[in-house]
Amino acid sequence: MEQVVKKVVVAGGGSAGWMAAAALSRQLGGLLDITLVESDAIGTVGVGESTIPTARTFVALLGLDEREFMRETGATFKLGILFENWGEVGDRYIHSFGQVGKSTLMAHFHHMWMEARAQGFGGDLGDYCLELRASEEGKFYAADDFPMNYAYHIDATRFGRFLRRRCENNGVRRVEGKIQRVEQHPETGFITALVLESGERVEGDLFVDATGFRGLLIEQTLKAGFEDWGQWLPNDRAVAVQTATSEPPLPLTRAIAHRAGWQWGIPLQHREGNGWVYCSEFMSDDEARDSFLGQLKGEKLTEPWFLRFRPGRRRKAWDKNCVAIGLAGGFIEPLEATSLHITMIAITRLLQLFPFAGVNAALQTRFNFLADQEIQRVRDFIILHYKATERTDSPYWDRCRTMQIPDSLAERIELFRETAQLYHVPGELFLIDSWLQVMLGQRIRPKTHHRMGALMPPERLRGALGDLKGNVDRAVGKLPSHQEFLDRYCPVSPAEAAA
Repeated sequence: MEQVVKKVVVAGGGSAGWMAAAALSRQLGGLLDITLVESDAIGTVGVGESTIPTARTFVALLGLDEREFMRETGATFKLGILFENWGEVGDRYIHSFGQVGKSTLMAHFHHMWMEARAQGFGGDLGDYCLELRASEEGKFYAADDFPMNYAYHIDATRFGRFLRRRCENNGVRRVEGKIQRVEQHPETGFITALVLESGERVEGDLFVDATGFRGLLIEQTLKAGFEDWGQWLPNDRAVAVQTATSEPPLPLTRAIAHRAGWQWGIPLQHREGNGWVYCSEFMSDDEARDSFLGQLKGEKLTEPWFLRFRPGRRRKAWDKNCVAIGLAGGFIEPLEATSLHITMIAITRLLQLFPFAGVNAALQTRFNFLADQEIQRVRDFIILHYKATERTDSPYWDRCRTMQIPDSLAERIELFRETAQLYHVPGELFLIDSWLQVMLGQRIRPKTHHRMGALMPPERLRGALGDLKGNVDRAVGKLPSHQEFLDRYCPVSPAEAAA
């Protein structure tokens, strides 16, 4: 079969652009001519510093050595997210990446735990999750014979530079310059070339739009369309600052709700990443900056920079011969660190559905269907955090608590509230344990549960739960601290930390 698509042009650098170039060159480099166009004069968002466990699969896909990757990006490990003030002011819960207890074919573990609680014992749900308990105590360990389900905190800017070096060593051509205009075929509308301010033309067969929120190719040129989700996800701005490390890093991202949004805290080996996410309808930029800076810990390493975004999805992530990845393809918001995952899965999907013999409508349709399913299911999970609250202390939380939500989410909440039943759709990112931890953490209390546990004598149920908890306690007790493990596994030198 004649290979029609040979030249791939990635428009835009940053993490998304270089991840796309790295994956394409690593997996399909022998078949493609890959060029990346970026301008040093155009800044990148640079705040996508928290990941979820799927990032480990992508790191392996790129052929990266984990230790080297973590040293180069100043990375730390992540076992989950600590949520504060979400259900009500003063609340705290952890959404961990671990498995909670042991389930059976008839019912998931939390039904057994709820039966025990109804009988007056059982303790906390987190007692039965290794990752959750380890994160609480600031401990970590990973080895082939001791699997932990973890992700990374990374320096996004360093990650982009690290991938650039590898890409250029693998034959990816980088072209410096701003894109002045996009040329299209007069009949098909396909993109044929990017014309830079210097006059240089970069021709291609397939174009990857990694130009961020601008969507220079997918939207400004092809008008693929955008579906706004602001009615469910009101946050539209953020301000970010980097600070010096103030304490040993925990293997957790912090997400602290405030009266008009929430604040993130991400511990790296060489610094901390901090951000203040808010809704401009309920908080001004000046108020956000002052409130944010007034409670920061650690020496400020950068001046605050502001980001504006629109939650939503591109109606066509693949249109004509252009595939949008990263922020160009859509954005929900920073909560639960799904942005890098959506970028990684889009790149993986492009590898799987690559149009070697020419852009094909069937491939486009399949790619767009999968992209829509992915981002809409993630959207529902994020909306859950805002809808499931009992906060009444501000107009912002009043709006979130009382808003109408998608039927797909409303049905899920109602099922859990009435019966404690949860389910996982094949291909869905967040598993049952994730839905469970967030729903309970945000004060959704089921009225009933599966009564399988009632068939066991109380002493037997107590003993079974006690054995599970004991196993977790003993495992956590043997773990080194997160900092100790980092120092052994992937330490960043003082010179690297200052770079």
